[in-house]
Amino acid sequence: MKNIKPLADRVLIKIKEAESKTISGLYIPENAKEKTNIGTVVAVGSNKEEITVKVGDTVLYEKYAGAAVKIENKEHLILKAKEIVAIIEE
Repeated sequence: MKNIKPLADRVLIKIKEAESKTISGLYIPENAKEKTNIGTVVAVGSNKEEITVKVGDTVLYEKYAGAAVKIENKEHLILKAKEIVAIIEE
């Protein structure tokens, strides 16, 4: 596994995969799935004053935020903490 540590006020997020079927049970092809803007925080930068999320939080982030990176064939984003708009509590 690659060990990526975000710098300063940046956060590494594992993107939640889009649903593969509809509520009624129809399967959605890969090329028709919409990108989600929800993910799980994997790592946070060293600037703790700017970052209000912690590892394990599920967050909602701005649609066009961050830089995409693939880690172990999973989509991730490195984005600034201010691009996170909400913590999703389940």
